[in-house]
Parts: sequence; C-alpha cells; structure tokens
Amino acid sequence: MAPIFEYGSEWNLLAALFIGIAFGWVLERAGFSTSRKLAGVFYGYDFVVIKVFFTAAITAALGLLILNQMDVLYFGDVWMPTTYLTPTIVGGVIMGLGFILGGFCPGTSVSAAAIGKIDAMAFVGGIVLGIFFYAFTYELLWEELRQSGSIGKVKIGDLIGLSEGIAVLAFILVAFGTFWMVDTIKKKFKIEDVEY
Repeated sequence: MAPIFEYGSEWNLLAALFIGIAFGWVLERAGFSTSRKLAGVFYGYDFVVIKVFFTAAITAALGLLILNQMDVLYFGDVWMPTTYLTPTIVGGVIMGLGFILGGFCPGTSVSAAAIGKIDAMAFVGGIVLGIFFYAFTYELLWEELRQSGSIGKVKIGDLIGLSEGIAVLAFILVAFGTFWMVDTIKKKFKIEDVEY
C-alpha cells in the first residue's frame, strides 16, 4: 500500500488501522463473515464472492489506468514483486483447499473472528499455526520451492503482448463474461439467493 501521508510518518499506521477497520466492516456487511458465503462459490450455490472480487479488481485496474493517464500515478512507480510461478501455483492450491475446507480466506476469517464466530477463530488459529510451521521448516522444506520458477516482474498484459489499456479492457470483458456466466447458471438451475 502506498503511504497516504509523507513516507515514514506515524500517521500512515493510523490511516492503515482505520482502512483495515473499514475493510473488515465492509466484508462483514457484505455477508463474507459466514463460511457458507465463500464455500458457496465452490459448491455452486452462491456467486456473490466472484462478483465482488471482480468488481474490486476492475475498480482498482481502471483507477490505476486513469491515474496513470492523468500523470498522477505512474505504473513504473508502483512496487511489484517478482513472480515465482511454481510457488504461486502451489500456494494457490493450498489456499483453495483452505477456502473449501474452512470456508474463509485470511481477510474474511479475521472479520468473522472479530464478531465472535468460533469457526473463524479456529481458522485464524490454523493460519497462525501454518505460519509458524512454514517459518520453522522454511530452510528444510520450502526454500528451494520458494525460489523456483521466477519469471521476473511481469504483468499479464506484458506476458500476452498487450498494452495496459487493452489489457484492462480485456480483463473487464472477462469479468462481464463471468458475470453473465454465473447469472446464466443461476437461472438454468434455478438457484435462489441464500439469506444467511
């Protein structure tokens, strides 16, 4: 996250605290504090999570593109980590299994734990244990995997040879195609919106 105030200012920590609280509140109000909401994506009875995440990604991508075009924020100044393909795939599989089994992701689990959900507290406990397990076994089990499959600092548009604007447009088209697909699935199988 870019600093809101001058770099190094303690006010950035306070701003991050309030942004985090606001983010947790939005997650809870959107119903993401229930494990059934997130698990519903995998079991095919609730697609709200897909729509929310695609909408957030579109907003961020368009915002960055517009700010770049207005010379307010330059893509070259945005920090981007090196992409390590192999550990990304392995981590994605592990996180996906965690989603299915626990019904939470790290953010939603903390939001749900904050309002007293026992299953979310257990999930957060599992995350903490997993972090310690990873840290204490890093050199023995994970170091080689962690450094494998480097493809550099790349964006999807760069990989497929598209400019930033065309890549964002393609992403928006994929998002709207996904919205249409999940709405079609809901209508075809008469899936009703679930109240939690």
